[in-house]
Amino acid sequence: MSAPWLHVIGVGDGGLDTLTPEARRALDGAQTVFGGERHLAMLGDHPARRVRWRSPFAESAADILAARGSPAVVLATGDPSWFGPARWLRTFLDAGEMRVLPGPSAFSLAAARMGWALEAVRCLTIHGREVEALNPHVAPGARLLVLSEDGASPARVADLLRRRGFGPSRIAVLEHLGGPAEWVREAEADGFALPDVAALNTLAVECRMGEGTVHHPFATGLPDDAFRHDGKMTKRVPRALALAALAPGAGELLWDVGAGSGSISVEWLRAAPGGRAIAVEPIAERRAMIAENAFRLGTHGLLIIEGKAPAAFEGLPAPDAVFIGGGLTDGVFHAAFAALKGGGRLVAHAVTLESEAILLALHEVHGGELLRVAVSHAEPVGPYRGWRPAMPVTHWCLRKARP
Repeated sequence: MSAPWLHVIGVGDGGLDTLTPEARRALDGAQTVFGGERHLAMLGDHPARRVRWRSPFAESAADILAARGSPAVVLATGDPSWFGPARWLRTFLDAGEMRVLPGPSAFSLAAARMGWALEAVRCLTIHGREVEALNPHVAPGARLLVLSEDGASPARVADLLRRRGFGPSRIAVLEHLGGPAEWVREAEADGFALPDVAALNTLAVECRMGEGTVHHPFATGLPDDAFRHDGKMTKRVPRALALAALAPGAGELLWDVGAGSGSISVEWLRAAPGGRAIAVEPIAERRAMIAENAFRLGTHGLLIIEGKAPAAFEGLPAPDAVFIGGGLTDGVFHAAFAALKGGGRLVAHAVTLESEAILLALHEVHGGELLRVAVSHAEPVGPYRGWRPAMPVTHWCLRKARP
């Protein structure tokens, strides 16, 4: 195997003087150096050609490939394999073409300053991402290390925590870690007002719930009153059955058709790490409820679409799973099933006789699992108790064959 022509070098806030001898040799021999403005400014009188990252960042791939075969270096912050460029570079370079020479990551330095065990915290980033990406990780007692976008990031994180009811959370702002200007300050999310935060900062967050905040565990089958709804929702027991059949998987996409309160979408996102969901709902008031439920119950990755099925499906990415809980008509199933990926799961629920008739006819043609779920709740009857039945739900589950 030939020697790599590209070295990806992690640099700390202490600058190039902190590089290992191997990294220093690679940099000294480079004919081209890629990096951001801050890193390229460290080069001083180095004779290499300097190439700044483009915007959007992905367009820089052409610059990297143009240098292929000649000694080159990418300068990055800390460990390039921790939310750095290493993963992106591997999407268009062969494994033997590059070598990563990491420096201490911001996560390692922050954990050391805080006295936290690195394996016991969540290492996250909002650099180039929405602050709401932190939402699924906010939980009582959780410790988060977060790479910031800029000096305004700490205030945005504090605002997110307050809106989730975690105002008493402690936020440590660690600026210029590993450099001569290193500084650590702490404040509560409630009333967060640290001034003049450096653009280069990492956050250490210890999540604490405020009084009256309710946190629901990440288990399928949340109580119905966990959601804001107008009665149009998939109730707890059939919802748990639907989620089991939908089988949420990491990174997978759900279509929630006739989403109502968004209870299926929300539970899917809570169960599928890195999952996505598209909620299709024609009524504006319900779309607002879906957005509120998704945020309050700690999810991220939900796209809410205005429209009616099947017309609303046009242009949407192909789903790994589909739930049809509202608006089941003759054309909805066929359009959804055609879009569903091979191996994907489709679940449909019916309450009315008309929609049940559609399910029965579809089951006769396509097979799958057909169940009728009847649930009764114990309620007062005068001085006694009795069973009050809810409307039965017809549940149909079908898995699409792989091509």
